[in-house]
Amino acid sequence: MEYAPGFSSIAALLADAGRASMVWALMDGSARPAGELALLAGLSPSSTSAHLAKLVEGGLLVQQRHGRNRYYRLAGPEVGQLVEALASAALAAQPRQSRPVPASRGTPQAMREARTCYDHLAGELAVGVFARMCAAGWLAQQDGTLAITATGEQRLQALGIDWPQVQRQRRQRLCACPDWSERKPHLGGALGAALLALCEAEGWLRRSQGSRALQVSPGGRRAIMAIALE
Repeated sequence: MEYAPGFSSIAALLADAGRASMVWALMDGSARPAGELALLAGLSPSSTSAHLAKLVEGGLLVQQRHGRNRYYRLAGPEVGQLVEALASAALAAQPRQSRPVPASRGTPQAMREARTCYDHLAGELAVGVFARMCAAGWLAQQDGTLAITATGEQRLQALGIDWPQVQRQRRQRLCACPDWSERKPHLGGALGAALLALCEAEGWLRRSQGSRALQVSPGGRRAIMAIALE
């Protein structure tokens, strides 16, 4: 039987609750010492060392030395994308009535407010935009799928998003993507990517080196929160 190389080994690494907690704590792109990760994961120092060694050996984390101290961080942005995809899939698989209330513990504020999810915007700001677009009639459910309305097309064009260009892309135009930190959907697909591109072009959002967390300017925060506000 053929399978994706390394798939099962990566799944085994993240299946342990302690290791998953440590990886989750590094989702903002930060580097943390073993002692801090042990506290966050609720593990003993010796157990933490063993788990961190496995994560480094498995290619999910890298170790950095600063003087006599050792720090750990995600091996690369692809690891963050993998963890985010798993978190979104886990959320989507849960019955809606059993989904937990959003918890801020262990999730950095910068990641909760604005981050990239693949190539589109996620986090508090993205969830707010999606909710307002639906409430304002820019987006609507048609035959069980998300669609843009005539009003939505006009308003997006006025906002600066080239909807005809979005339509020409060979990919899903728009979708409701589960947001793992807010437990609500944000805008995905080509339209979601266009929204993120607009926010970056306007200087509202800026990428962070080594992290999927996005830096939000004060003016950008106001501008994004005003999208579809009617």
